[in-house]
Amino acid sequence: MYQALVLRKDESFSVAKESLKDDDLPEGDVEVQVEYSTLNFKDALAITNTSPVVRKWPMVAGIDGAGVVTHSSHPNWKVGERFVHTGWGYGETRWGLLAERSRVQGAGLVHLPASLSTLQAMAIGTAGYTAMLCVMALEKHGLTPQKGEVLVTGASGGVGSVAIALLSQLGYQVCASTGKLSDSDYLKSLGAAQVMDRALLSEPGKPFQKERWAGVVDCVGSHTLANALSQCAYGASVAACGLAQGMDLPTTVMPFILRGVSLIGVDSVMAPMGLRQEAWARLSTQLNLDKLAQMTQVIALDEVVAKAHELRNGQIKGRLVVKVS
Repeated sequence: MYQALVLRKDESFSVAKESLKDDDLPEGDVEVQVEYSTLNFKDALAITNTSPVVRKWPMVAGIDGAGVVTHSSHPNWKVGERFVHTGWGYGETRWGLLAERSRVQGAGLVHLPASLSTLQAMAIGTAGYTAMLCVMALEKHGLTPQKGEVLVTGASGGVGSVAIALLSQLGYQVCASTGKLSDSDYLKSLGAAQVMDRALLSEPGKPFQKERWAGVVDCVGSHTLANALSQCAYGASVAACGLAQGMDLPTTVMPFILRGVSLIGVDSVMAPMGLRQEAWARLSTQLNLDKLAQMTQVIALDEVVAKAHELRNGQIKGRLVVKVS
């Protein structure tokens, strides 16, 4: 028997920690013991049943997990090796990793860098891995610290917090946009040079505004992303990875055709293995682990449902790690 957080939807929706049998384990070529999982915004949407994240029922929640291989028929994985898993539709179409045990597809796992513990891996999780993908995308489009300020929207959240820590560690001057100015000291401790009220970006604005940003990591979408684009300097690039404000984008072509601004979509769920390995390798050496610990709260599996509601309501800053085993 093993414990897992199970979502069910028959005549009504339910979520509860349940004891499952070994026969319930999903198909896969690698069997794992999950030591830590995490609670991402997408997990919160699924657990609170406020967005159609789950597409197959019943579902074990949890898009991320880190732990140890206990059995393997995959050539790349041996018993005792440590893994980190993010994305690939787990917690959506395939049973997730808010469970003490699981079976997974070895082709989708990343070997955990030796310098990271499984707890640290989940403190990073999809949020931090996505932040790294955003930094990599901006760099590939020519961003350097010498080019100017970088804006991070949704700065108090998981992606935003890690993005600030990464960018500041790499020498960038970061401006953090947040709806919680009470978090200013927290954001500055992660490396933000300035903190701005998200209200300055979240309302409809002019399609073409004064140039400011050399780069942007946007976790918010909607008017916030539109205003950020309108404030980009010539040749700037924007990595868009979230839609906390909305999935709409009420902008014009002007920033693109008059200032040569690039809008880069960043997806972490189905990113190819090469990008994943590069991201995790860089995270293991370029993320300040003291700052990571500062933004991390560890909770038990029994606390996940309550914390999911808090996360969904914007009441959580930083990262939530779930101690599963």
